[in-house]
Amino acid sequence: MDSSDIVITLFLIFLSFPNSVFPLHEKPVPEADRQGLLAFKKGVIFDPENYLNNWNDTTHICQWNGVSCSNSSERVISLYLKNKSLQGTISPFLGNLSSLWQLDLSENSLHGSIPIELGLMTSLEEFSIRSNQIQNEVPQSFGLLKKLRYIDLSLNKLGGRLPHSLFHNCTSLEYIDLSENKFLGYIPSNVGNHLKYLETLFLYLNQLIGIIPTSLSNSSHLKELDLGSNFLTGALPSKIVQQMPLLEILNLSGNNLESNDGNTNLTPFLTTIANLTHLRELQLAENMLRGEFPSRISQFNNNLSLIHLEENFLHGSIPSYIANFSSLTLLNLSSNLLHGRIPSEISHLAKLERLFLSNNSLEGDIPSVLGDLRHLGLLDLSRNKLSGPIPSSLANLTLLRELYLHHNSLSDTIPSTLGGCISLDILDFSYNKLNGKIPAEVAGLRDIGIYFNLSNNLLSGELPTALSKMEMINAIDLSSNNFKGEIPPNLLNCEAAELINLSHNALQGSIPASLGNLLNLKILDLSHNSLSGQIPESFSESTSLVQINLSFNNLSGLLPRGRLFNSLRFESFQGNKHLCLQLTDFQSCLQNRESKLHSLKFLILVVTVLSTSVFFLTLFFGLIFKTIKGFTTRSSNKIRNNFTLSLTLPHPRVTYREILEATYGFEQSQLIGFGSSGYVYKGILRDNTVVAVKVLRFQPGSSTKIFDRECQMLKRIRHRNLMRIITACSLPDFKALVLPFMANGSLDSHLYPTSQSVGSPLDLSLIIRVNICSDVAEGLSYLHHHSPVKVIHRDLKPSNILLNNDMTAFVSDFGIARLVKTVEEVNLPNEDTSSSTINLVCGSIGYIAPEYGQGRSASTKGDVYSFGILLLEIITRKRPTNELFKEGMNLTQWVKNHYHGKLGEIIDQTLLIAASDQSSEVKNMWEVAIIELIELGLLCTQENPSTRPTMLDAADDLDRLKRFLAGDTTMTFIPSIGISLSSAIGGNTE
Repeated sequence: MDSSDIVITLFLIFLSFPNSVFPLHEKPVPEADRQGLLAFKKGVIFDPENYLNNWNDTTHICQWNGVSCSNSSERVISLYLKNKSLQGTISPFLGNLSSLWQLDLSENSLHGSIPIELGLMTSLEEFSIRSNQIQNEVPQSFGLLKKLRYIDLSLNKLGGRLPHSLFHNCTSLEYIDLSENKFLGYIPSNVGNHLKYLETLFLYLNQLIGIIPTSLSNSSHLKELDLGSNFLTGALPSKIVQQMPLLEILNLSGNNLESNDGNTNLTPFLTTIANLTHLRELQLAENMLRGEFPSRISQFNNNLSLIHLEENFLHGSIPSYIANFSSLTLLNLSSNLLHGRIPSEISHLAKLERLFLSNNSLEGDIPSVLGDLRHLGLLDLSRNKLSGPIPSSLANLTLLRELYLHHNSLSDTIPSTLGGCISLDILDFSYNKLNGKIPAEVAGLRDIGIYFNLSNNLLSGELPTALSKMEMINAIDLSSNNFKGEIPPNLLNCEAAELINLSHNALQGSIPASLGNLLNLKILDLSHNSLSGQIPESFSESTSLVQINLSFNNLSGLLPRGRLFNSLRFESFQGNKHLCLQLTDFQSCLQNRESKLHSLKFLILVVTVLSTSVFFLTLFFGLIFKTIKGFTTRSSNKIRNNFTLSLTLPHPRVTYREILEATYGFEQSQLIGFGSSGYVYKGILRDNTVVAVKVLRFQPGSSTKIFDRECQMLKRIRHRNLMRIITACSLPDFKALVLPFMANGSLDSHLYPTSQSVGSPLDLSLIIRVNICSDVAEGLSYLHHHSPVKVIHRDLKPSNILLNNDMTAFVSDFGIARLVKTVEEVNLPNEDTSSSTINLVCGSIGYIAPEYGQGRSASTKGDVYSFGILLLEIITRKRPTNELFKEGMNLTQWVKNHYHGKLGEIIDQTLLIAASDQSSEVKNMWEVAIIELIELGLLCTQENPSTRPTMLDAADDLDRLKRFLAGDTTMTFIPSIGISLSSAIGGNTE
């Protein structure tokens, strides 16, 4: 569409404006402005600061709060209502303020749409509605705002395509911020052709796709360009930014961009960057960049202060010429494939404040010259292959606040000089090979305020009493070392400590009662030591403790009662053979003198009874010999009848025989499902409880791991949309879980029924599908964000979604889930989460996130991807493994290909048939709901994990959609693309 077409279109739009808006112009000009402002006030439903109180008949309009007038004509020229906590909508009558040049409604709680009538404000130069809750599309009428220089629509809920007329007609624009919205589609190809004066363009945190338009190179005055956190593809825009000599900030992070020459060559882009002498910030993190740093660069930008290249696939070594970017304050190369040594030339970056080189394959010693970086506040060299000692020169870094050297192979002792790092908040040397004692100078870092972690090393000696000087520390972890001696009682001085982990050492003596008096202590782990004596009563009186582990020590006496100890699990105190669990007030664990006096008599009595028993057993030995063969054939079943596993839950024990009876001997007719890990049978227990029995296939090693992991998950997690466990049974060659029976089977059985016994496809109405999606999202949201232990499911699919009598959905099968420890379980004994599940499968084909195939670790965003596939499958009724999807095609791409104008071809036909019987109003609601599900599915299945939403976001969106379909008029949705159920089905249009 050329410029004349756009002007004609906008003219026709204005002809369609309601006549009720225009009569205001027939009044005297100030009165028109007055009525427009009063109409705006009427649309404000909540004004907590009473800021608009003087907008009344007794006060002149030019004296109204937030209003400025022209001195000559008394026309309103500015309306400034920023951050006044106003709630309501934007009145279309504001369009009558035709002399207005500034309109700032930012940082309020306004909702609804942007009125199309605002295009009437042809004098407008500055417009901001930043940080509100404005929805729907930007009206094309904005193309008439020819004088507009500044527009900020960021931090709203705007969607649809980017407003083409804004980029085409508003040629005076200098500042455009449309960031943090829900804009879709491509950046207009001619975006730069008409914006000669543009200096700032912010489009980050949207849902934009496609390449960066080459026309942007025409906006040669650009100083700030931020396109981060979208879904942009293609090569790095070397030739585009080359035409932007004034560029100061360039952010392309969080996209799917590649380097040049088939994603192998970084040289063209980095050479261009080196020539942009005004560039201060370069952000290319979280893309798909591959290749090595160029061997040399002839020119260097001395203004560049920030470089973000983390989370890419860069390989090779770190070039020494990096030191020539002399103004760098931040350098982040973490999470790449870099190797070789850390170049000592980095020490020439005299202004460097933050250095991130973690999660690579860097090797060799830590250069001692890093101690010359006197402004360094953060140093992260963790998760590499570094060796040798920790340089004592790091003590020169007096401004250092965070020091991460964990997960390397560092050796030797901890330098005492590090006590000179007086500004430290975080020190983490865990998972190395450090030995010797903790220097008192390091243990006495008085101002360290977040955590002190030396776990999983070879440290020895006694715990230094100087630890008590850490009065502001939140967490101390000295676990898995060789410390001996007693626990210093003066740890009481660590008043802010919330976590103390001293497990897996050789500590002796009693537990200081003072530990129970730490008012903020939440987690205490003293397990796997040689501590003795009684558990201090102060622990049972603590109001802050939520988790304690005293297992595998030599503790004795009574287990305290009260508070935390009333719900303490057996695992928390097992392995203390002299410790007594007092079950009642009458039970005693101490033997009294009388019992000791009678012990000899008791021994004589026992010997007499045993002798007599042996005599009679000898007489009947012949008879027993005759029946021993029959006994042998039945022994296996007897063992099975008496061996059960208790999960320390308040559920009844179930024996193998009971399970055998409940499933009629695992009768084929009772089989209701099967998978890679085993079979599921329907069963009826002796109390007539109908259950599902999940029997794992016996595969030595792997089945046991799956069973133990599933038990571990299920016994810790409670949520209305997560499958709970009744009990379990475990034998050397038999393992089973007993679960509630779900009368409506799995979602898979409803999407793809094999018989009418489970129901028909028509049973899954749109409302039921939305409810199921909402239930699943709530369950996963709990696993990711609210569970006592964060859980990554890793195998979400329809067969693992179970439905009860009222079609409530339950997420099941955590058999291959991956636990990620929360801060409350940092470094529990022998639990290195970096490797504990690395060899487990990552899910089922078609539902596996693409980054898993690139070797990335499991994450919650992998579950979000699987959930997105599930959403698309529920709407299309097509498995991701359908034969349609081959030769590079997959379910997500198939939906995208039909996204514009062809959705009727991919939507499940049963939904379209059901829609044909609905009224036009309901049909429109269904159309909105289907598009919302598809868009959420596409959003969740983006290639870049960082740009996918969280399950909290997805659950919130689906809850709103569920309420919308239930008739909640406060929930509004406008589809950002057009489909018509009526045209798709050719049904009624009443």
